[in-house]
Amino acid sequence: MISFEGVTKRYNSIVAVDDISCVFEGGKTHVLLGSSGCGKTTLLRLILGLIPPDKGWVRIDDRAMSSLTKDELVAEMGYVVQEGGLFPHLTAQQNVALAAEAQVWPKEQIANRIAELVSLVGFDESIMGKFPVELSGGQRQRVSLMRALMLDPPILLLDEPLGSLDPLVRDDLQQQLKDIFRKLQKTVMVVTHDIREAAILGETITLMTEGRIVQHGSFHDLATNPSSEFVTAFIQAQELPTHLQEFF
Repeated sequence: MISFEGVTKRYNSIVAVDDISCVFEGGKTHVLLGSSGCGKTTLLRLILGLIPPDKGWVRIDDRAMSSLTKDELVAEMGYVVQEGGLFPHLTAQQNVALAAEAQVWPKEQIANRIAELVSLVGFDESIMGKFPVELSGGQRQRVSLMRALMLDPPILLLDEPLGSLDPLVRDDLQQQLKDIFRKLQKTVMVVTHDIREAAILGETITLMTEGRIVQHGSFHDLATNPSSEFVTAFIQAQELPTHLQEFF
């Protein structure tokens, strides 16, 4: 479980996160949704302990994030950055193995874990010997996901993971990620501005604007019982999958 208790974060005169309190249940996939500058990535950075709140508390399973607990809590998280963030001088296999090598895992254990992840994301073993420049955008994102999952963390955080991909690849990966998240049963937090992606992936969706949460619930909640005109306008401004258009 991840919870925010009266959390505020300012950058000089700009309020990036404004007195947010919200609980994200464990074992579910949550989407932080909103336009650029709404505060969703700031929330992710607060969870990761990359920045401290100016006010309030971020808690992971009732343990408050602080300078004393940060290392312990962050060790329980896997993080997928925008565009993958792979090291270009390392092969896919070497990128994925980094965290396990830092933990001094035996080579056989590393090999077995990578084989599990290769199967999870539907890769061919031959891809693992290639460098990032030799991979497609979708393949790089899968490698980045494998790297985040290498140590089998209970929490997985993804910041606009599919934002740079073309529509066909993005659609394919959205469906694959949905299946992977369902299979893993981890606490997953996905940041996106794409309502289609949110509707496909999110068991709960947290829509934000100007540093505040406007509505928190399922896509069905947002679509059929919007809390404001802003919620309706945000959803209707983007093209939805055919099976979701029935709500409108």
